[in-house]
Amino acid sequence: MLEASVETRVRFAETDAMGVTYHGNYLPWFEMARIALLDKIGCPYRDLEKDGFLLPVLETGLTYHRPSHFDDRLKITVTISEKPKARLHLTYKVERGNELIVEGFTEHAFVNREFKPLRPPAKIEEAFNRAFAQ
Repeated sequence: MLEASVETRVRFAETDAMGVTYHGNYLPWFEMARIALLDKIGCPYRDLEKDGFLLPVLETGLTYHRPSHFDDRLKITVTISEKPKARLHLTYKVERGNELIVEGFTEHAFVNREFKPLRPPAKIEEAFNRAFAQ
């Protein structure tokens, strides 16, 4: 299993007229965690792009359990539970302390700049092999 976490603080601009975090803001927070995970395994996204790889989102889903509000401190955790094959499936949890706010997932594929599917780069394959070598 691979996991990384980031923290954020809900800004006033990220809330809606009801005073809760606008639902669309969770996806950029998922991206923050995903980028941190790639950094953690030694494969920064910027380097992947330089090498001609992109990781577009193919599918996403979110389940909202509780609202968050301006100035809440949130922790976003991303997990890869199984060694990826053709697609990269990531799950996310957004928590305020011990309280679950949102759960979600994103599904990605490695593609080139013409969006042709590619095998993951060797560096990522090696990181996955190390992480899932049990």
